[in-house]
Amino acid sequence: MRILRSADYRRMPWKNGGGETVEIAVHPAGSSLDEFDWRVSMARVAADGPFSAFPGVERTLAVLDGNGIRLEIGGGTPVELTTSSEPFAFAADVGVEARLVDGPITDLNVMTRRGRARHSLRCLRPCEAVERTVDAAAVLLFCSEGCAEIEAEGAVRRLAAHDALLDINVSGSWRIAPKISPVLFLVEIDAPA
Repeated sequence: MRILRSADYRRMPWKNGGGETVEIAVHPAGSSLDEFDWRVSMARVAADGPFSAFPGVERTLAVLDGNGIRLEIGGGTPVELTTSSEPFAFAADVGVEARLVDGPITDLNVMTRRGRARHSLRCLRPCEAVERTVDAAAVLLFCSEGCAEIEAEGAVRRLAAHDALLDINVSGSWRIAPKISPVLFLVEIDAPA
């Protein structure tokens, strides 16, 4: 289990060149955009436009800050996402047009390559300490806002805004204690079903 600090994240251009992404974690480590099994990243979206296409990839998006974004996926009915929306899953190889609601946003992206991995993404806003059972090939807990302490494997780790906790081959219980109004995102990654 290790803490990933925001100062250490890898910054890289979007696949379509339209902006910059901050890579929080990728597997295998150091994988390119065409090679990863799974990837968790954060991006600032400052203008309307198309999302990068990732053939053979499933994607889940959550809005971390800003007034929201509307996604038109494959020419379908637009879906509006805000900071209060549940994370939204869609195929990353279908054309997506994005329209900002009112100004830039920051989003959290989780992507898994079909046939190699699958994922879930949940938002947690604990007001008091909670026990959470985790059982996955990889678990990443990202702190979007505030501060929290996580007790697992006999140790306590503190997450500040934009830090993450990554654990591989997890099976056990985590105690998550809020310190300063945390907004947390729990990513669980497993082998394909």
